[in-house]
Amino acid sequence: MKKSYGGIVAASLFMLLVLRYAILNYPPGDSFLTNALYTNTSNPLEWLNTVPPAVQNPENASQVISAEIIVFSLFAQRNVSNEEQQTMQTWNLLKHLINQAQGLPHAVDAIKEAGGAWNSLMASVEEQRLGYTNESSPGKAKEKQCPYFLNKMNGTGVDNNVHKLRVPCGLTQGSSITVIGVPNGLVGNFRIELTGEPLPGEPDPPVILHYNVRLNGDKLTEDPVIVQNTWTVAHDWGEEERCPSPTPEKNNKVDELDQCNKIVGKTEEQRIRSNVSRQSSTAQDGSKSRRYFPFKQGYPFVATLRVGSEGIQMTVDGKHLTSFAFRETLEPWLVSELRISGDLKLISVLASGLPSSEDSEHIINLEELKSAPLSPHRDWISLLYAAVRSGAVSVRFFVGLHKNQIVNEELWKEAQTYGDIQLMPFVDYYGLITWKTLAICIFGTEVVSAKFVMKTDDDAFVRVDEVLASLNRIKVTRGLLYGLINSDSRPHRNPDSKWYISPEEWPEQTYPPWAHGPGYVVSNDIAKAVSARYKKGSLKMFKLEDVAMGIWIADMKKEGLNVQYVKEEKVYNEGCKDGYVVAHYQGPREMLCLWQKIQEGQVAKCCGGDR
Repeated sequence: MKKSYGGIVAASLFMLLVLRYAILNYPPGDSFLTNALYTNTSNPLEWLNTVPPAVQNPENASQVISAEIIVFSLFAQRNVSNEEQQTMQTWNLLKHLINQAQGLPHAVDAIKEAGGAWNSLMASVEEQRLGYTNESSPGKAKEKQCPYFLNKMNGTGVDNNVHKLRVPCGLTQGSSITVIGVPNGLVGNFRIELTGEPLPGEPDPPVILHYNVRLNGDKLTEDPVIVQNTWTVAHDWGEEERCPSPTPEKNNKVDELDQCNKIVGKTEEQRIRSNVSRQSSTAQDGSKSRRYFPFKQGYPFVATLRVGSEGIQMTVDGKHLTSFAFRETLEPWLVSELRISGDLKLISVLASGLPSSEDSEHIINLEELKSAPLSPHRDWISLLYAAVRSGAVSVRFFVGLHKNQIVNEELWKEAQTYGDIQLMPFVDYYGLITWKTLAICIFGTEVVSAKFVMKTDDDAFVRVDEVLASLNRIKVTRGLLYGLINSDSRPHRNPDSKWYISPEEWPEQTYPPWAHGPGYVVSNDIAKAVSARYKKGSLKMFKLEDVAMGIWIADMKKEGLNVQYVKEEKVYNEGCKDGYVVAHYQGPREMLCLWQKIQEGQVAKCCGGDR
């Protein structure tokens, strides 16, 4: 996948900076999987005896799955080379996750789905290794590419009056789908839907977004209305979101935009109050007041669905109309198809900004982009950004598997090409970010021996030189949490909030101090304690990963650890400001611009796309 587009599942990737002061626990050349995964060659599954024979999903008591089958699928010995094993250095160390799924949404499902995805990926890798792809499927390689854009000329077919556009590698932040059409027919209702891959044994795919335009109203209203929703086999339809809303006072924000634009459904008199003559003429002729609605029978429209950080935005003819927040397990990277149906004459469809494949053979500076090997005993303070190239600072992306085999194959190829990806043995749902934070701590203390471990988001730009200089100035090497510390926050109790936390999940009124997720540093002893508590099964899993780290550290403090909370005001959680240490919500173009500014002038200046 293109490096400049943040990988396949850009909203879910995480980056680790390991500030080294010691040597690798697993030196280069040693087979990690041989040493760590198969120490007992006579019985490679002996450790399974510690796993209960069956695990129940706490969210669905009727669903019972075999832990042995799941774990065997993910951790059975595979025919992979030493180089390929470097992308799996934390894989085996996470084998007990299935015992610690309580508290994280859909955690068991994510491991279960990963088992099937991993089997399919390894089968494909073996086929390519043996040359079957080239011999028996000459068109397969081209078919599996992830294109940057699609249109109806190369992807849309009509099936029972349903127009379909296959989206082979999902959507990511910044992706957009533009539909040009004309409402027609007797009723004039039409639907635009984003669907995912159906699960095994389920005939119908999940609907990640159902955008239903009802020009003649429905059972609740006679006026035109837009209805948005989601659907799955397990949970049926979710809660409808209507525009105009019957409860406009509950108009929530998604990516700082209204769930429903207030102009939808208003009369012309309400919209143009200053035009007194128009109001009076309407009242005199007794005609029905016209209400604003973006779609009209017989008139063409241009509608664009755009993926944001919190949800999907819909604009029609250049005007923002609705927002739809992502729902758990129904995230944009899962989209595999666009469906358009109903009373609509479709003119064209264009999907752009898609996560795309790259041909590494045509990259001129490929060697410079590859991850540098970790080297022992480096003077990292003086190296600044050169620390990354020297191996004194290690950068890794922690990425879960995808339900889509094409995406997994592209991810595997990118991991082998650049050497900076650590694969996770679960499907990459947003609600499982805490598991990635755990994996970062494990990597920083058990795969390598790091003095400090930094967790950051993939849409955050980090000034590595300034982080290193700050750590050198504060001279705290134990019990450290460094970042944008929040010492007075409360759980969100509104069920509509993306960060909703129920009293069962966190009964206290406030959180302990924690550092915002775009970028924070912990010292080795804290990361090591997190890893040790995970092994013992005593680590509390909490779905807000940055708050989870604060909770873990607070527990350590109660047990006697002298914790130092060092606040860094220049970790900007909501965008970029000049002089930043960490700038959040930066897209690929902004990151390239920020890097160029530092390279040319050694100044931390923001670019035009900052917020």
